[in-house]
Amino acid sequence: MKLFAAFVLCAFWGTAMGADIKVLSAGAVEPGIVKLAEQFRKGTGHRARIQFNTAPQLEKRISGGEVADVLIAPPGLMDAQVRRNKIEADSHFVIGRVGVGVVVRAGANEPDIATLDRFKQSLQSADSLVYNQASTGLYLEKMFDLLGIGDSLKSKTTRYANGAQVMEHVIAGTGNEIGFGAITEIRLLEPKGLKYVGPLPAQIQNYTSYSAGVLTEAPAPEVAREFVKYLATPASKAIFFAAGIE
Repeated sequence: MKLFAAFVLCAFWGTAMGADIKVLSAGAVEPGIVKLAEQFRKGTGHRARIQFNTAPQLEKRISGGEVADVLIAPPGLMDAQVRRNKIEADSHFVIGRVGVGVVVRAGANEPDIATLDRFKQSLQSADSLVYNQASTGLYLEKMFDLLGIGDSLKSKTTRYANGAQVMEHVIAGTGNEIGFGAITEIRLLEPKGLKYVGPLPAQIQNYTSYSAGVLTEAPAPEVAREFVKYLATPASKAIFFAAGIE
């Protein structure tokens, strides 16, 4: 009887204290997701332990058999996982989209990006440019080529694996340097020495959408579904929007 009572007590406290779920997420939605995970914990007792990576890194982790409960990713990666039956078909949805922003270090002169022509002139007169090798950087590279300035910018461009490294470079940079990244990442690190100049000109702005879904091999599927549904509530949408996720 004592052993049975102890078992029941442990089960009760395990439920009362909540469960942990592992969330693999793209870094661009970090400001919104972190706040919502904390509110989810306060409201349910369940903890969403989030690990942020670029889309290629997330793909590598999932393909390598890593076990997690929730994936938050851009369309290409999410669609691929749905096709592979890695994501529950009826448990994923778009949580928002993030645009590309222009950033300089705090105190530096701000480039003129008010119009497309002024934006191009600012890039050509800059000492250096810096952006990532992930989806944002791939878009910028193609866009610069389409604008006819790609070749002239290559020699003064530095690329990094992810947005966080780009922001660190800009903070420690010198001269007339212009950085690019997800608006959410810029805002997140702005207090540490960045200045958000503004979004790309409307004619060339690029948005990346992000979806949340429950992985089919999730160790805690019920809690994972509850968390994903929580991200769709009106209150959650408001927090996403405040963080720069439209």
